[in-house]
Amino acid sequence: MGEAVRTKTGRWSNPSVRLLAGQEDPLDAMLRRARETVLRAMDKGWSGPPFDPIALSGILGIPVFPRADIRDARTVPQGDTGVCIEYNPTRPRGRLRYSVAHEIAHTLFPDCTEQIRNRSAHHEMKGDEWQLEMLCNIGAAEFLMPIGSLQRHLIGEPTINRVLAMRSQFDVSTEAVLIRLAQMSERPCGAFVASRVERGTRAGRYRFDYVISSRTWAAEALGGELLPDQSVVQECTAIGYTAKGEALFSGFKERVHIECVGIPPYPGSLYPRVAGLMSSATASDDSLSITYLKGSALEPRGDAAKIIAHIVSDATPNWGGRSFAVAVKQKWPDAQREFRTWAESNRRHLALGQVHLVRVSDEVTVANMVCQKGYGPSAQPRIRYAALEECLKKLAEAAKQVKASVHMPRIGTGQAGGAWFIVEELVRSALPNAGVSAFVYDLPEGSPNQQKQMELIPSLA
Repeated sequence: MGEAVRTKTGRWSNPSVRLLAGQEDPLDAMLRRARETVLRAMDKGWSGPPFDPIALSGILGIPVFPRADIRDARTVPQGDTGVCIEYNPTRPRGRLRYSVAHEIAHTLFPDCTEQIRNRSAHHEMKGDEWQLEMLCNIGAAEFLMPIGSLQRHLIGEPTINRVLAMRSQFDVSTEAVLIRLAQMSERPCGAFVASRVERGTRAGRYRFDYVISSRTWAAEALGGELLPDQSVVQECTAIGYTAKGEALFSGFKERVHIECVGIPPYPGSLYPRVAGLMSSATASDDSLSITYLKGSALEPRGDAAKIIAHIVSDATPNWGGRSFAVAVKQKWPDAQREFRTWAESNRRHLALGQVHLVRVSDEVTVANMVCQKGYGPSAQPRIRYAALEECLKKLAEAAKQVKASVHMPRIGTGQAGGAWFIVEELVRSALPNAGVSAFVYDLPEGSPNQQKQMELIPSLA
């Protein structure tokens, strides 16, 4: 066991985990790398639900072999730089999918080629191996319920009962569902895992191993803190036992509502860990989110500075077809003219992920985001989600500098062929989560261009 490093989500000592993270928090590092992997795979046609982890392995160039003499799955070094995944094909479908996804997460670690990595049961892990396995569980959840797949589960207050139902539906761990819900929830809440202190003067009390808060609630500071002497988590005395109640923590002005469940213990421990949700029952839901409006994005609402965002192709400096860009060109010819001059001045300006800003009036700026690969008919979507994420992050920085809101149609869902449920989460993550107001416009029903717009949006059925 290595020397422990304290971060916002707990104390981390596993050498592989610290190598993955570098100067980053390990949880953040795993989530970022898993998200990047998912977006690259979606750009190459990976889709769902269900999201097939074996197909994902193929896209990533990781060979996958069935092998009935192993328990679940494992990552095996091949040569000096490669790995393959072996899995037991006789296992139940849900367990098989999760095991393969777990092993893909192992390949995100820089030292994955140094030894065989088996998906281990909790009682088999030694020392701080649980840290590595926990991060792989979280990575597996990102692969099996990736960006956009949880939208319909975010309506209403998250509860432990919903978590347990989603765990079965997606074949993932309780921890993974909790973290995904907390990451995406617009409500003030936090996901946590706590374990029992079994030695010393504080034996019998529970300590937060980590707390992952939604962006609207600052619960991360609780990581590593002790829970009160009498806490509702102590009622989860066995795996699968649930409990609900309230607690008061130092630094919080009000009592916190907790819903939790017992999950498998750490190696050598006699007591289950406890995973759960915490929230402020009295907090108002005034969080910043995407605002949907009926109207045209060419006529953005509000009096302050505004940025109109749209996507363009990497193949030409000219805007054509039936895209929203053509409407932008018709209303503000200078936007197309300046973009063309910029693109022709250096071919690298048209690289995917680039953003070009053109001020078209005292209050309005047009953001041209290069995140469509080519143009014209295509069997595969031309949008590149990874490039869109990069563009949106740059757009957020530009908007914050001038205190502007961002306005757009349902970008990427027309000729680019993208799915709005994926684009929506990318927009929410990059803009509202960064404190930038985002407005999405749908043309009113019955307007001349409404039917054309709907025809360009791919069905999500």
